[in-house]
Amino acid sequence: MELTGIFPVLPTPFDAAGGVDVEAMREIVRYAVRSGVDGVVFPGFASEVETLDADERARLLSVVVEESGGRIPVIAGASAADVEEIVAHGEQARRLGIMHIMVQPPRSIGAGAGPVGDFLAGVAARLPGMEIILQNAPVPRGSDLSPEAIIDILERVPAITYVKEETLPAGPAISHILARRPASLKGVIGGGGARYILDEYARGATAAMPALEIAARHVRLDRAFRNGDHDLARRIYVETLPLLVLQAVYRMRLTKHALMRQGVIEHVGVRAPTPELDASAIADIDRSLEQALSSGSEPAVGAVGVPA
Repeated sequence: MELTGIFPVLPTPFDAAGGVDVEAMREIVRYAVRSGVDGVVFPGFASEVETLDADERARLLSVVVEESGGRIPVIAGASAADVEEIVAHGEQARRLGIMHIMVQPPRSIGAGAGPVGDFLAGVAARLPGMEIILQNAPVPRGSDLSPEAIIDILERVPAITYVKEETLPAGPAISHILARRPASLKGVIGGGGARYILDEYARGATAAMPALEIAARHVRLDRAFRNGDHDLARRIYVETLPLLVLQAVYRMRLTKHALMRQGVIEHVGVRAPTPELDASAIADIDRSLEQALSSGSEPAVGAVGVPA
């Protein structure tokens, strides 16, 4: 299976008491499917994964697979501090029928091709048949691997079939990796919340992993670009960029606020440390969300539950 198109990272909904909200998770998956996405990712940084315990993480991944019902592929986030924990996540994913896991190497092993290659080779050896997506995030969250190091790692660990490149600027790294990739690499996936998606696609990225709140617009942009209508793709990009700029600051709070405005979830609480939304921020987000969702042949704002 080739990973091509839009694969949003799903947020984790919490109820009024702060516990995980399973029914809201189902609604989130339904929203993703209705939006036409090509697959979903869970859990990831945008899922507040570091705040989930093992039982919550496993239960919600099962819900995502169950609710997606085989209509779209699910990519399981499996990042952890050691090989044993990653393997445990990978084995659970395999039991659910998932064959792609995404792994961000722990910062504790550094950014050298040797140590990171050893680490990922250890993971691959314990999970035969699983395809690994190497997530290369910038510091302080990630290891910020150089393109040269990534090529060395790919040549050593053929189970890594995709790279999610999120360093800044990602474009030159994508070009470097694709120009020198071994045959085992199927593609490079863009990150950064789709704030650089046109440059990533122009350089040959096969897919993108944005947040979820405007999934239908990202799908429309993706289809326009791949059909050669680059003018439409750029128009959608320009219309959505103000919201994506705000999303870079408010992160999961913005995603959940936007989903609440669209009637997908009821509660917008977060566990991860993120800036609070005051009245001015909410007004700015709402204006940007309205612009992002209402344009051309796309559904009008009122049709998706966002106040006009």
